Amino acid sequence: MMNITFKRSVRAAMAILCAGALMAGASACGGSGSSSAGGDKVALLVSTLNNPFFVDLRDGAQAEAKKLGLDLQVSDAQNDSSTQQNQAQNAQSQGAKAVIINPVDSDAAGPAVAPLLSTKLPVISVDRAVTGEEVDSHVASDNVAGGAQAADELAKAIGEKGQVLILQGTPGAASTRDRGKGFKDEIKKYPGITIAAEQTANFDRSQALDVATNLMQSKPDAVGIYAENDEMALGAVQALGAKAGTDVKVFGFDGTDDGLKQVADGKLVGTIAQQPKELGRKAVQNAAKLIKGEKVQKTEQITVKTVTKENVADFQ
Repeated sequence: MMNITFKRSVRAAMAILCAGALMAGASACGGSGSSSAGGDKVALLVSTLNNPFFVDLRDGAQAEAKKLGLDLQVSDAQNDSSTQQNQAQNAQSQGAKAVIINPVDSDAAGPAVAPLLSTKLPVISVDRAVTGEEVDSHVASDNVAGGAQAADELAKAIGEKGQVLILQGTPGAASTRDRGKGFKDEIKKYPGITIAAEQTANFDRSQALDVATNLMQSKPDAVGIYAENDEMALGAVQALGAKAGTDVKVFGFDGTDDGLKQVADGKLVGTIAQQPKELGRKAVQNAAKLIKGEKVQKTEQITVKTVTKENVADFQ
């Protein structure tokens, strides 16, 4: 009798421990990791959550996943391609029914998703494209058009003459290539403007501070800076100090809250406003459709808008 009672006590204790573990697991999966405990599992592989733009993208994806009853698992690669490749492998082994990838590097993302595509697992790229592999859907802003719009506005701000500098994003990222191409192709229409130098700052504010400081020392006559995202634009503003918005005009890209504030304050000439939450929302919608076997568009471009001091209040 004592032996039976002891066994029952052990079983009861084990049940309590398991329940506690399950509760802890659910808590760990909440927050940035998961948006729903039920439904089909979808993996969202984000390049970095240190950038406010991608935080907004994640938030838009999580809101849509909750609405659709999907279990969205978010992984942060912290701007490391090998980490993202491991996360892609883990997503498949952990039963994801679809994978959404925001590549750290478009070229490196190809080998990362190739094994998933070979097993017919739906793959959606968002914001940045995957090079070398044909994913099921690509959702992105029209970065080429945005770069061209930035060129026109910066040219206007500097009187269509003078030297400009370019702060490039992460090498290999499709958004870097597209934003640079759009800007450089359009700026050729202004014969009085020359690109004095361009250098990567990896979409990072602190790196842009150092890069912009060095570039301005080597090219002191520069009157304009085009930064391929707002974080780098803000780093350039910090490097310029009182010259920002007066002697040197800076133009950003993304339309983040911090970027819009600097536009309103006159430190930035303007920025190209993306819709990161819409990017995340649309990517999750496409994942849900692909899981059901429904068709989606191969490429979906989300419009971008030029923001200057005249209309910035409409975006804040």
